[in-house]
Amino acid sequence: MKISRREFLNQQAMGIGSVALAWIMQQEHVDATPPNIPKGPQRFDLQPKAPHHLPRAKAMISLFQHGGPSHMDLTDPKPELTKYDGTDYMGEVGYSFVNEASKKLLGTKWKFSKHGKCGTELSELLPHTSEIVDDICLIRSMHTGANGHEVNIRYFHGGIPGITGRAHLGSWLLYGLGSETQELPAYMVLTDPGGHPVDGTHNWSNGFMPSLFQGTVLRPKEPRILNLDAPPHLQGIPQRRNLDFLQTLNRRHADRFPGADDLEARIASYELAARMQTAAREALDISKETKATHRMYGLDQDETQEYGTRCLIARRLVERGVRFVQLFLAGQPWDNHSNLSTSLPSICRKTDKPSTALVQDLKQRGMLDEVIVLWGGEIGRLPVTQNQGAPEKHGRDHNGQGFSIWMAGGGFKPGMTYGNTDEFGHRAVENIVTPNDLQATLLHLFGLNSEKLKYHHNGQDQTLTAGRKAEIVSDILS
Repeated sequence: MKISRREFLNQQAMGIGSVALAWIMQQEHVDATPPNIPKGPQRFDLQPKAPHHLPRAKAMISLFQHGGPSHMDLTDPKPELTKYDGTDYMGEVGYSFVNEASKKLLGTKWKFSKHGKCGTELSELLPHTSEIVDDICLIRSMHTGANGHEVNIRYFHGGIPGITGRAHLGSWLLYGLGSETQELPAYMVLTDPGGHPVDGTHNWSNGFMPSLFQGTVLRPKEPRILNLDAPPHLQGIPQRRNLDFLQTLNRRHADRFPGADDLEARIASYELAARMQTAAREALDISKETKATHRMYGLDQDETQEYGTRCLIARRLVERGVRFVQLFLAGQPWDNHSNLSTSLPSICRKTDKPSTALVQDLKQRGMLDEVIVLWGGEIGRLPVTQNQGAPEKHGRDHNGQGFSIWMAGGGFKPGMTYGNTDEFGHRAVENIVTPNDLQATLLHLFGLNSEKLKYHHNGQDQTLTAGRKAEIVSDILS
């Protein structure tokens, strides 16, 4: 009985594991070449490509905080809000949960203090982030104009509020620059053992781009790649023979159908799978890190062990040439509609120390200059109470009018704050930054022009910022 090459690969698997197999199959469907590549035969691989201009950054780690961290309790001190706690807010408010809406101002329960040489004020809920204020650039004036989760998640990731089918920022980086490693997927996603984040796989979608540019998801628990080793009876010489046989089939197919340019890339991808067997195992093996490094990331503490492990893996991946790494949390743990006094400290304890350790570790290894770390969610919270009955159960509703995020490394100016919200933290009022502005700025640091990086789809040239107003925020660049 005759079998196809695809069937042969699926049956044998040759120990490449699900991640390698997905990566291989993605490479079979590439049909685009970035416009910064000289005209000629299309390239069906992720070999490094020339940027538009000299880049500052070569890799990025996104610590996305689903749900909307409460900026007035964490990063944006508002003494007037505390002063008028319990009084009616005189401004207009857009609520997501009208039945629990209130006009009563809710001051923060936590103290703010100045830290570092720069004197940035942060909440006592972020004791570890306070240690790196001289290394981060804190934007206090993010603005989306909408309050919903999915609409803003898609805005941050794909450039247009609420629209699915858009390519993610990570996909655009791969499309424009290629990969610095031919042994690992260039865009990797580290999800939470508790489940996917809100909006699921849209968070790492390649959208209208070929699947080559989609994020590759690692399992959230060990083993993070299943079936990485070949079965015992296929290891060594048998596996090599299987690869050689598959290559022979491909060569015959190429001879029968001259001009099928993707065949060469397909052949090379099988070799990539073999290389991944060693490279992936080594990259994910954190046992080789020192005990001091483990402690720095909080691997010796129950609250931080899981998130700290993923932060450490993220550093090891970019260290080995992975272009873009995303870390997500299950659901939306920053969505503190109720029990703010307990739920907010809880998620801070999980993420604060590992996030800080990532920046410190990159810096001490001399990598922070070329690696961007981005921390933030899709929205912030309102300055008024979301009434849940007893005061200790109160929370805060959604707020896309003004909130905070921070970045470190890769050309961002360290030790600075940028922009402001009003006296109660409701609306961004000074140096307003939109997700499109942030996207244009990030691409700029990678050496890419957001208006020139185009992908032709459905008869139109698409860009990450979708033709919307997007300005590089030059004041926050070093």
